[in-house]
This record gives sequence, structure tokens and C-alpha cells, in this order.
Amino acid sequence: MKEAIEKALEALSSGETILYPSDSIWGVGCDATNQEAVEKIFKLKGRDNSKSLIVLVADDAMLNKFLKDVPAVAWDLIDASDQPLTIIYPEGRNLAKGVIAADGSLAIRMVKDQFCNQLIRRFRKPIVSSSANFSNAPTPLNYTDISADFKDKVDHEVDLPQQKDQTGKPSSIIKLSMNGEIQLIRK
Repeated sequence: MKEAIEKALEALSSGETILYPSDSIWGVGCDATNQEAVEKIFKLKGRDNSKSLIVLVADDAMLNKFLKDVPAVAWDLIDASDQPLTIIYPEGRNLAKGVIAADGSLAIRMVKDQFCNQLIRRFRKPIVSSSANFSNAPTPLNYTDISADFKDKVDHEVDLPQQKDQTGKPSSIIKLSMNGEIQLIRK
């Protein structure tokens, strides 16, 4: 895993896109603070850049750095969740404009998965996480479901053979308001 992390760090630091096993499904990502890299994700996926992207962080400090405020209920939800949980917060900051929605909201997931967490901690910045497919194509739940054409268009593929056999599930997504109101987006 150490070598896979080192190579992924080189790619991320160079503004490249990576294909990697996230804490939910295989995803395509990049440095969430680098607008040029974020634009590569939109182009690769053929995705309308008016749609925001999910960002992965490693810990509480990183979460706080990229949000104006964290509603108190968020900490309880993060602690209680035993599955990957993406939370859409009211106001993101300090990231590439392409990852923050037009209304200023930001979708963030704090990862507990060993590979992702170590990668993000070592990178010291959040990374984008989007499903490894072209827009409007089915979400691949495992590595073998990712189209060869898509794989060919990614700059760097993380080499973790043991992860290629695992089937994942997209994260749950909820939207929080500053008053603690919760809206379920994806179960």
C-alpha cells in the first residue's frame, strides 16, 4: 500500500487525475484545491461543470478548514455513521471553485478507510471523489465494472490488486442546514 500511496501522491501533486478505491466505490479524483485538475475531472466524465463534486477529507481539522461553519449535528452524524456518509454543508471555502456548488454548498465525506485516509493525510489536502464512469452511465460498483475507455483517459491508476475484487456501494448523502435541519438526498 505504501508504494501505491507514493505514486498517487506524485500524480495528485502534479495536477493529474487518479483512479482509486475510495471508502465506498472506485472513484476518479484529483487535488480538490487545484481548479485545472478539477476541470480535468469534468472533461473526463463529460459532466456539466454546474454540478458540484464530492470532496474527501481525513479528519476534523481538515473538515473545519474547508467549511465556514460546521453545524453541531454534523459531528454526531459523522461519529454515529458506520457506512460512508457524505454531508452537504451550507458554505464551503478554500477549494477550487469547481467543487463548490453555485449556492456555496460543499459535499464532504470524512473517510475512515485506511488507504484513502492515509493518502489524504499524506497529501495534506482534500481530494475529489466522483464515480469512475462517464456522466449518465451506470455507476460501477467494482473495478471490473469500470469501462476500459474510462480507465484509459485517467492519468494515474492506483495499483491495489486486493481492492479490485471488492464490490462497494455509493455513500449515503444528506444535506444539513446551519439550524440542524437534515434532508436525505441519497440513502
